[in-house]
Amino acid sequence: MSLSNLKTIELANRTLIIDGKLDRVAGYFTTDYVAHVTGRDFTGGHKLVKKLVREYRRAFLEIEILIEVLVKAKNRISWQRTLKARQAGPFKCFPASSRQIVWCDMVTTGFRDGLIAEDWVITDLAEQLLLARK
Repeated sequence: MSLSNLKTIELANRTLIIDGKLDRVAGYFTTDYVAHVTGRDFTGGHKLVKKLVREYRRAFLEIEILIEVLVKAKNRISWQRTLKARQAGPFKCFPASSRQIVWCDMVTTGFRDGLIAEDWVITDLAEQLLLARK
């Protein structure tokens, strides 16, 4: 059974980020998945997805995710993800603040054969982490 592209996005966020079921990555992402984030390209397929999810789950607890679709096309969806969580551990160069933060990711996702092949992401996470330190 194939999922709709939107359902794939929703389930990938819930299953991986919220539930932490990293053994399910192959059900949502291509083996050659690429993330384009603020002008940088990150490759690594399933290993990359697992690494990113582990980083989020180590740093942020009680994660809530709201997904809003902006534009849908045949093999591409532009969407906004609003995340709310408590920063319990360090993330990148930001020490744990123990505060609850809310940040937004603007994402355009490209699909191939029903799986997420590429994401183009703009996020305000760093800005929100800076504000949480004040």
